[in-house]
Amino acid sequence: MEHKLLISSFVLCVCSYAADANANTFVIPEQEYICENDAILKDNRPEVGKRLFTSNVVEKKIKEMQKLLTNTKLAWMFTNCFPNTLDTTVHFRNFEDGRPDTFVYTGDIHAMWLRDSGAQVWPYVQFANEDPQLKKLIAGVINRQIHCICIDSYANAFNDGPTGGHWMSDITDMRPDVHERKWEIDSLCYPIRLAYHYWKVTGDTSVFGDEWLQAIDKILKTFRDQQRTDGKGSYRFQRKTERALDTMTNNGLGNPVNPVGLIASSFRPSDDATTFQFLVPSNYFAVSSLRKASEILKSVNNRNDIALQCNKLANEVEKALKEYAVYNHPKYGKIYAFEVDGFGNHLLMDDANVPSLLAMPYLGDVSLNDPIYQNTRRFVWSNDNPYFFKGKAGEGIGGPHIGYDMVWPMSIMMKAFTSTDDAEIKDCIKMLMDTDAGTGFIHESFHKDDAANFTRPWFAWQNSLFGELIIKLVSEGKLSLLNSIE
Repeated sequence: MEHKLLISSFVLCVCSYAADANANTFVIPEQEYICENDAILKDNRPEVGKRLFTSNVVEKKIKEMQKLLTNTKLAWMFTNCFPNTLDTTVHFRNFEDGRPDTFVYTGDIHAMWLRDSGAQVWPYVQFANEDPQLKKLIAGVINRQIHCICIDSYANAFNDGPTGGHWMSDITDMRPDVHERKWEIDSLCYPIRLAYHYWKVTGDTSVFGDEWLQAIDKILKTFRDQQRTDGKGSYRFQRKTERALDTMTNNGLGNPVNPVGLIASSFRPSDDATTFQFLVPSNYFAVSSLRKASEILKSVNNRNDIALQCNKLANEVEKALKEYAVYNHPKYGKIYAFEVDGFGNHLLMDDANVPSLLAMPYLGDVSLNDPIYQNTRRFVWSNDNPYFFKGKAGEGIGGPHIGYDMVWPMSIMMKAFTSTDDAEIKDCIKMLMDTDAGTGFIHESFHKDDAANFTRPWFAWQNSLFGELIIKLVSEGKLSLLNSIE
């Protein structure tokens, strides 16, 4: 049966677009274009000669999925999204010592976030053993992340060299290599997660050299500093801004915390300031990441001494989470709070950016069957979560980063990743397909009542994540489910 698809004639020119993440909302005009074929005729990828990196194994996977997916729009969106990081954001070269070095843009912001870059290339690790150049490219991302941590373990985003930039006026210890210096726990966790996964898949230990050990030392010192057991910590951040969540209260120190063993995170994965600085999902991420680092340190580096430090810190944070992170909700029972301060205060909400409460099993931080998580999952996907929005176009979790009524597709994907209900998964994929505004890409956010009102046309993390999700579902035997979507 031939499928016909009406889509917008909007064509995304991702290679040349650059914009500030917070300043652009795009409204797509209603125009029609016919794209027909059971597989795919036309995609919105850059021309072959303009792609930054091409992997034969990834291209092979795309063609395989095109044949498997009978829904033309889903095949088209997968084709556009899955290779988007490789097509448009990776800058692959070598350090002076010959080690691979890969600098990764987030998309329309030409800087490298430690979080985003680790998530962007994650879906390609599974193919690394089949493509030596892809393997080197991913090793290059890990090497670059480690290098960045050694430059500044409190920074969340980096420039490609000491170029300076827009945020050099921030009141913190800025330096020219740093794009933005917002302290976020997850910035130090994502590189460990990627390195561990890469090592487990490929067996390659080349990324765990002297600079890796330096980075681990900095990570441990930073986490210890931000436990705030010996004072208020060494980190300060202020910015001259009209946006309250872009700066810190109390002369850059943020709201007070009680040093109970948790790690303070001045900012969330959204790059928004925390309210109570013990950000629960990020502390869980720290626990799992420290244990991964410990395994590498013992097995590869033969550094049992540092491995013990990692495990000791992980145990401290885990113990404190059990004592302080759970709130007994009158409607849902025991749930995980989003943020706490150690004084007994709890912030009950969730933000779409990962790590989030919804995404904790996706990252491997809690069990999907954990009853407290399941209660939390029901809470965050409800009107009792102040940042859950539901409208004519779709529903999902947003956050203060974009504001009222703006749903983040990332939350819809995380709901699918953490679901065991086929009907729920199908609804999530259908919603993602229906809210692309005819572009064939996943956006940062869309208005709950109008998907053509969206932010960021080029956001590689969400695109790669969509491809990762579709491949996972097919590998788990849910192809018929996907093909049943109308």
